[in-house]
Amino acid sequence: MKVLVAVKRVIDYNVKIRVKPDHSDVDLTNVKMALNPFCEIAVEEAVRLKERGVATEVVAVTVGPKAAQEQLRTALALGADRAIHVQTDERVESLGAAKALAKVVEEEQPDLVILGKQAIDSDNNQTGQMLAALTGRPQGTFASEVVVEDGTLKVTREIDGGLQTVELTLPAIVTTDLRLNEPRYAKLPDIMKAKKKPLDTKTPEELGVEVASRLKLLKVEPPAERQGGVKVGSVDELIDKLKNEAKVI
Repeated sequence: MKVLVAVKRVIDYNVKIRVKPDHSDVDLTNVKMALNPFCEIAVEEAVRLKERGVATEVVAVTVGPKAAQEQLRTALALGADRAIHVQTDERVESLGAAKALAKVVEEEQPDLVILGKQAIDSDNNQTGQMLAALTGRPQGTFASEVVVEDGTLKVTREIDGGLQTVELTLPAIVTTDLRLNEPRYAKLPDIMKAKKKPLDTKTPEELGVEVASRLKLLKVEPPAERQGGVKVGSVDELIDKLKNEAKVI
């Protein structure tokens, strides 16, 4: 069974985001970039499927600039067998990424595609669902457990009311939630081996897709700073502040 894992290059979650002085975008100067945390979970799940003998090959794929090869090498160090880079300098949105991934799926014909449920930069939670629609494959989103048996896929999903288990027929699409697993750290020998693993580069033009942004970014602003809390001496004072200062009642 071949497993395709889509990954994304994002700002490291430990980095404090800075906005450019002209508010045109986020400032990426000398900013540490990393593998999207949800994508790490997707890679870990694919590697675990291979370790259990369920999967025979794990292929990592990303859509992004040349620098995104660094994140593909990270996926290879974590256990992926080879990688595919759809290289573009465009600001890729969910639909563009899904179209490019759909072409890769068409070429590779994986039995299972695993994606992180969302990226921590755009926070859209759309690509997996769009990919399922474009490829006509069943989908299991927000997965907290994945079990493959007898040609079917059982996915336990995290929903508002608790947990829901769905059974999918392979080939299928799965998006990962936080509690699916805990990703491993790449060891130095694996990082060195990853440099020799195959990494194929394609372009959107070669795939016959358009990934250019359909949205115009007008302005980026940091969130308003939170104000410090205050202690009140009585219920009457609390009501007064809620009414006259916070104006919520």
